[in-house]
Amino acid sequence: MIYPKNFEQKIGFSEVRALLRARCLSPLGKERVDGMAFSTDVNEVNRWLEEIREFRRVQEGQDDFPLDNFFDVRESVSRIRLEGTHMEVEELFDLKRSLETIIAIVAFLSRGEATEQGEIKHFYPALYDLADGIATFPLLVQRISQIIDKFGKMRDNASPELLQIRRELARTEGSISRTLYSILRSAQGEGLVERDVTPAIRDGRLVIPVAPGLKRKISGIVHDESATGKTVYIEPTEVVEANNRIRELESEERREMIRILTDFAKKMRPNVREIIDSYSLMAAIDFIRAKAELARYFKAFEPEVKADPHIDWIRAIHPLLQLSLERKDKERLSRSLPAEEKTTISEEEDVTGNVPASVVPLDIQLTEDKHLLVISGPNAGGKSVCLKTVGLLQYMLQCGLSIPVSDRSTTGLFSDIMIDIGDEQSIENDLSTYSSHLMNMKVMMRQASDKTLILIDEFGTGTEPQIGGAIAEAVLKQFWEKHAWAVITTHYQNLKHFAEAHPGTVNGAMLYDRHEMRPLFQLAIGRPGSSFAIEIARKTGIPEAVIEDASSIVGSDYIRSDKYLQDIVRDKRYWEAKRQMIHSQEKSLSKSIAQYERELDALEQSRKDILNRAKRQAEELIKESNRRIENAIKEIREKQAEKEETKRIRQELAQYEAGLIEEDRSEASDKSNKNNLKNGGLLSDEDFQKRVDKIKKRKEKHEQHLKTKAEKQQVAAEALKNAVRKQQSGGVIMVGDNVRIKGLTSVGKVEAIDGKQATVIFGGMRTKMSISRLERVDGATLQQEQKQFQAFNYSRETRETIDKHRNQFHQELDVRGMRADEALNQVQHFIDDAILVGASQVRILHGKGNGILRQLIRQYLGTVPNVTNYHDEHVQFGGAGITVVEL
Repeated sequence: MIYPKNFEQKIGFSEVRALLRARCLSPLGKERVDGMAFSTDVNEVNRWLEEIREFRRVQEGQDDFPLDNFFDVRESVSRIRLEGTHMEVEELFDLKRSLETIIAIVAFLSRGEATEQGEIKHFYPALYDLADGIATFPLLVQRISQIIDKFGKMRDNASPELLQIRRELARTEGSISRTLYSILRSAQGEGLVERDVTPAIRDGRLVIPVAPGLKRKISGIVHDESATGKTVYIEPTEVVEANNRIRELESEERREMIRILTDFAKKMRPNVREIIDSYSLMAAIDFIRAKAELARYFKAFEPEVKADPHIDWIRAIHPLLQLSLERKDKERLSRSLPAEEKTTISEEEDVTGNVPASVVPLDIQLTEDKHLLVISGPNAGGKSVCLKTVGLLQYMLQCGLSIPVSDRSTTGLFSDIMIDIGDEQSIENDLSTYSSHLMNMKVMMRQASDKTLILIDEFGTGTEPQIGGAIAEAVLKQFWEKHAWAVITTHYQNLKHFAEAHPGTVNGAMLYDRHEMRPLFQLAIGRPGSSFAIEIARKTGIPEAVIEDASSIVGSDYIRSDKYLQDIVRDKRYWEAKRQMIHSQEKSLSKSIAQYERELDALEQSRKDILNRAKRQAEELIKESNRRIENAIKEIREKQAEKEETKRIRQELAQYEAGLIEEDRSEASDKSNKNNLKNGGLLSDEDFQKRVDKIKKRKEKHEQHLKTKAEKQQVAAEALKNAVRKQQSGGVIMVGDNVRIKGLTSVGKVEAIDGKQATVIFGGMRTKMSISRLERVDGATLQQEQKQFQAFNYSRETRETIDKHRNQFHQELDVRGMRADEALNQVQHFIDDAILVGASQVRILHGKGNGILRQLIRQYLGTVPNVTNYHDEHVQFGGAGITVVEL
């Protein structure tokens, strides 16, 4: 039960409903908002809130939810239930798009993942329940697409008859247009019509605008004249029949379109009920989306609702008051007013002009042992706002809306909410303010139960204070006996004392700063509040004599008790502030300790990672060193080189491994010290700096060792190469020696020597080149290579092909305009051919451009052993656009 009839208006829910309605996308959702009602079913309320939670998750997800084309075509669809009726093209277009949206919504909400039992676990189960069982009509959408195009126009090929009519219509209109333009040009040539005149349309017929004095010069029908009378519109006789034909064709086109639409409606008629039912899903989604948007607007939360009545709200805010204050603040900023001129619409403003700068969150609690809350305090202290906050948020919750409270809040359901706020004076019913309050009290006492929430503002006012307070106490006792839940505001002392003798009743006070004489708009439960009547009267400028006279009238006992009450409230505020400060410091300390522990753990983990990485690098270095040394030993043994290099390298490797072992021992010692540190406390600044210096020195030592190691390996490699070369050269190359070109593997025999030039036979091909480019091949190497190639013999045709290739070789290659990979491929073959024919110098033309191709080619040339030098051509012959290669 909701009492009275204007309950929603009194608590401001009408405004909330209007805000919700404005966020709907279509009349479908707005109908749901208008039908939204108070519910006492806990399962239903929790389902409503779960739908909002899931839709807010949808909005925060990566996938876009289908929210386009929310059209309400239920009325148009319902109309075709009658035989011979049809939907218009525009209505059919809206039907198609909205049905596509319903199909997309059902597909979106049906998504999920398979469980081990083979069932589908939907991502949004509460929303899926809305879509489950909703019929979709893809074939119907497909058929509409065959009739209507993407622009909402009926297609020419919707039927063969329509296609034929439209083609003939287009031909006729084209013929009329040509004839009319011919007549117009002729009239312009004769001076009957001005040069800039174009044909116009009057009553759907093409006409020519002419001056009234010349209208008889053109044979035709006058259809209209301009408002000024300076222009008449003539339809020439030559196009009258054609225009009549167009009218006939347009009528035929309309009749054929109606026939197509009627035929389609006949096929759709059996599914009308299911189609209309499918729009319930669109309405529900529109409604839920609006509630989710309103929750974001209010910064609201969806709590878990219990069946038992109770209220335990943390940081509850009246959303409408908050919006009003924000709006006023924006208006003040837009007017660039100073902060002291800021105003609000708070109905709690007192005579001193005190208003809250923003809504102060309230902590409100109604439980089994504190189900009656009596709130007292000064005027303009926020009592009415507190009362309305409870009423509005509880009603919003039981209507399925999110409420602006902290996520630590809990709440329950009430079967009845009854309110008595404001002046209910009625001239028509001959009711005074107090009489209307008594009527409300009568209804409340009759209907109250242990699941009723009662909200009364200024309980007992409107009559003589003494009897008014007595009646209010008697009524409050009735509520207490029925175990009703209530929030009541009052100034009566007897109601403040009621809580002391009645378990389940608790006092609350709206706090007031007595020093600055301003309300704090904070609710404190546990102690009654003072009205601060004397202090407020004194601040407003009431003469001190009047105040003293009033004090003597009310009595010193009352003044003292009110002062004691103020002192109690003041002390409570002081100790509450202290408690909050200590709690805040404890939280800050806990955060600092947790942060230090995380940093310590991170440092320890980082140290472990560094050690593990260093060990892996060391193992890799050892393996690589062993592999290189073993290969070197093998090569030295095969080439019969001296053994000193092998011995020296093995000694260095042993020293390096010993160094790594020593570092591991040092790290183990550091780890032990670390464990002692964690047991004993934090590092001192001196110890910490020592550790940092030690880590830096260890890192520098490791880097220096790697550098020295690389240099020694390079020296060893050079020594090995020199030893091999020395053995291979064995002296001066003589006629008959087996030789090969440096960097290549093919072995040939020296046939003749002429100074520094030698004639060498490679596989039956004779070539002449510099002796410095040759190296001797020992017998073992020659035998090995002969084994590899003993099955390969050059045929006569192959030798002839090689000779022909040498004769056709050009010492210049042009790669300009080629891609990089294509150019490099050409250069590789060109350099191989140049080496094969014994060319001493070649030129590569690559152009200048951005220099990229030049750089890539030279990088490759740097990797070819036979290339002794490469440089730019002389500036007179091409400069940087040509690379000269010496072989």
